[in-house]
Amino acid sequence: MIKGGLAGRIGRMAGDSGPERVLVAASFVNRVGNGLFNAASALYFTLVVGLPAVQVGAALTIAGVIGLGAGIPGGHLADRRGARVIMMLALAVQAVSMAALALVESWAALTIIATVDQIAAAVGGAAWGALVARVGGERPAMFRAKLRTFVNLGVVLGTVGAGPALAADTRGAYVTLILGNAASFALSAVLLLLLPRYPVPASPPRQRRRLVFADRPFLTFTALYGAMGLHYPVVSLLLPIWISEHTETPRWTVAALFAVNSALCVLMQSRIGSRIETPYDGGRAFRIAGLLFLVSCPMMALTAYAPVWAAAGLVLASIFVHSLAEVWESSAGFALGFGLAPDHAQGQYQGALGLGFNADQALAPAILTTVVLGLGTAGRLLLALFFATLGAAGPSLARWGMRTRPQPGVAAEATTR
Repeated sequence: MIKGGLAGRIGRMAGDSGPERVLVAASFVNRVGNGLFNAASALYFTLVVGLPAVQVGAALTIAGVIGLGAGIPGGHLADRRGARVIMMLALAVQAVSMAALALVESWAALTIIATVDQIAAAVGGAAWGALVARVGGERPAMFRAKLRTFVNLGVVLGTVGAGPALAADTRGAYVTLILGNAASFALSAVLLLLLPRYPVPASPPRQRRRLVFADRPFLTFTALYGAMGLHYPVVSLLLPIWISEHTETPRWTVAALFAVNSALCVLMQSRIGSRIETPYDGGRAFRIAGLLFLVSCPMMALTAYAPVWAAAGLVLASIFVHSLAEVWESSAGFALGFGLAPDHAQGQYQGALGLGFNADQALAPAILTTVVLGLGTAGRLLLALFFATLGAAGPSLARWGMRTRPQPGVAAEATTR
C-alpha cells in the first residue's frame, strides 16, 4: 500500500496525463545518461584515449559549431513530419554515435562522431520543443515546470552515479559510462513509442518556409534569451575559478555550490514555473530574473574581500539567489519561447531559440574568462548590470510580441480561403 501510494505521488508529480508522464520519463532517462557522460567525457578522451586537451576541445568546438545549423531545418522537419518521429530518429542516431565514441582512438574520429552527435542533438532539441508543446495540454506552464524539475533531477542522479566509475579510473569504467549514455538515448526513443501520434497542425497557405526569420519580436527574444544564458557558465566555470583565485575559502565550497544550485532548481521549478503561463507572465519573470542576478553577482564579488568564514557563507548565499534567478529565467523562456511561437511552427521556432542559446553558450567561456575575470570585481558588477538590463526588456518584449501575433479570427479566415 505504501509503495502504491508513493508510486501514485510520483506519477502525479510527473504529469496529469499518460502522454505527460511518458515524455517526463523519456526526458528523465535521457538526462541521467547525460549526467553519466558529462562527468566522464573529458577525462576519458584525455587520460584514457590519450588525446591532448587542446585537440579534444577543438573537436568538440567544431562539432558544436556545425551542429548549430541543424536546429531550424530539423525543427521545420518536425513540424511537417511529426515531432515524435523526428525526435525518435534523432535519439536513435545519438545512441549509435555515443556508442561509437567508445571506439575512438584519434582526433579525426572524435571530430566526425561528435559532429554527427551534435547535428542529431540540435534536430532532437527542436523536435523535443515541438513535442512538449503538443503534450502540454491546457496547462503547459505546469507541465513544462514539472518536466524541467525531472530533467534537472536526472542530471544530478547521473552525475552522482558516475562517481564510482570516476573513482575506479579505468578504461572499462569510463566505457561503461559512455555506453550507459548510449543506452539512455535508445531507451528514451523506445519510450516515445508510447506517445500517441499527434496530428501535424496545418500551416496557413502561402506561408514563408522559414517563418521565424520574419518574426522580429521572437528573434529579439532569442538574442536576449541567449545572452541571459551567460548565467549558466557563471556557476559551472566562472565561480569555481573565482573561488580558487580570489578567495581563501575551502575547496569544498565548489562542490557545495553545485549541490545547492541543483537542489534549488529541482525544488523550486514547479513551485515558480507553474504560475508563469502567458507571454506576459514570461516578460515579468524575465525582469525578475535580471533583478535577482543583479543581486547575486555583487554578492559573489564580495567574497574576495570577506574573511574565510564569511566568504564561504557569501558563496552559498549568492548561489541561492543565483539559483532562484535561474528558475525564473527558465520559466520565462518557456512562457515566451512557446507562447510566441505559432502552433504549426513550434519545431522551427524552438530550433531558432536553441540556435541562439547554443551560440551564446559557445562564446560564453571566452567572454567570462577574459572580460569578466580580467576586470575582477568591476567585471562582476558589469555582468550584474548586463543581466538586469536584459531582464528589464522582458515586459516590453512580451507586449511587442503579443501585438504582432495573428489574431485568432484573422488566422481562421486565412486558413479557410
